[in-house]
Amino acid sequence: MIYIIWSIIICLFLVSMIGVFVPIIPAVVFIWCGFLLYYFLIDSTVLSGFFWIIMIGFTVILISSDLLTNHYFVDKFGGGKRSQWGAIIGVVIGVFIYPPFGMIIVPFILVFLIEIVQEKSVQEASLASVGALVGFLSGIVAKFLIQLLMIAWFFITIILI
Repeated sequence: MIYIIWSIIICLFLVSMIGVFVPIIPAVVFIWCGFLLYYFLIDSTVLSGFFWIIMIGFTVILISSDLLTNHYFVDKFGGGKRSQWGAIIGVVIGVFIYPPFGMIIVPFILVFLIEIVQEKSVQEASLASVGALVGFLSGIVAKFLIQLLMIAWFFITIILI
């Protein structure tokens, strides 16, 4: 029975990593399901309160990473405050419009249109839109690394204790 539970936990972790690249898969939920399966079905004494607090912190970072990276990079590529918020709104809307491509295309177009409406040149608007794209791609890298860290921390915790 233990082998079946471990197989399920590992599958949940693998699906969570796939979820980084396929946004309709709630990646962090799969990680948490793996943690909870271990806690409730294998050993409830190994995962300390400190572990759970750190995982909650990582979860908050994961959930906000797309939004924050888009906001940051639009700013760095010359977009204004409205475009920064447009990039965040674009990601949220893009989740529902042809995922995962909507999460890339919608913020790109929205930032471009906001910059054009604010009477910026096509070049400036394009650069700010590229910032939205770089932000999205950076968010993927950040989510991948954070999820990898969460899973590694889990295994290190259960092996060392």
